[in-house]
Amino acid sequence: MADTRVIVVGNEKGGAGKSTIAVHLVTALLYGGARVAVIDLDLRQCTSMRFFENRRAWLEDKKLNLPEPLQLRLSDDDVALAAAPESEQVERFEAVFARALEEADFVLIDTPGGDTAISRIAHGRADLIVTPMNDSFVDFDMLGHVDPVTMELTSPSLYSESVWEARKARALSGQRKALDWVVLRNRLATTEARNRKRLEDRLAALAKRVGFRMGPGLRDRVIYRELFPFGLTIADLSPQVRPVPVSLQHLAARQELRALMHSLGLSAYSGETLLAAQ
Repeated sequence: MADTRVIVVGNEKGGAGKSTIAVHLVTALLYGGARVAVIDLDLRQCTSMRFFENRRAWLEDKKLNLPEPLQLRLSDDDVALAAAPESEQVERFEAVFARALEEADFVLIDTPGGDTAISRIAHGRADLIVTPMNDSFVDFDMLGHVDPVTMELTSPSLYSESVWEARKARALSGQRKALDWVVLRNRLATTEARNRKRLEDRLAALAKRVGFRMGPGLRDRVIYRELFPFGLTIADLSPQVRPVPVSLQHLAARQELRALMHSLGLSAYSGETLLAAQ
């Protein structure tokens, strides 16, 4: 479908919370009435795909009916495909991606914490790239480099340059809408104020240089981890769906998810008026 939107959750550093962001975006979109296809390119881990497999198994056991995405695997044996030649991986991705465009309103692609051929291609197909990062200079190094003496920004990272190349390729292809790139400060922690200010300043400088927007991520909440094994998110919680005890924490978590959707221009799928990203 020509109007299918492609969302890529990308970051070449592991441990930044890509899959957590991915599954929450998918469930929020589903509850907003969208048809969503999920493609997991982390062929060795397949965390997002396993999450939704767990969801289906839990729902069948509890005889519940909740919205589910279209899960599109690149192979029956993803680990074997990870060891296959790049040309075979690309061929599988192209076939699955074409099907997703035909059957979904949104295609969400979860990418691995590293550089692969299919991840690069996926970034080039994105309408929206969502990059979660932990709130530290360790994760900032994935986006840009700073001078160790002055702490001033010196250059973008290879990942930033790859997104820049994807943006240029999209423009050259004649597509009218520019690629939107949003960096999420995920898992915010209490840090020393001066260090946080340094990080904020470097992010602002890099955002101007390579063209991303900043958005709110998700905090490191127990409720997210507790729901994960069931294939559930806070969007699923209701009087009928309550696999773990809940408290006021889940209300704050719901608000975080609404804020995330709003920042990505997806407020129409969180019960709010859609404000398209400019």
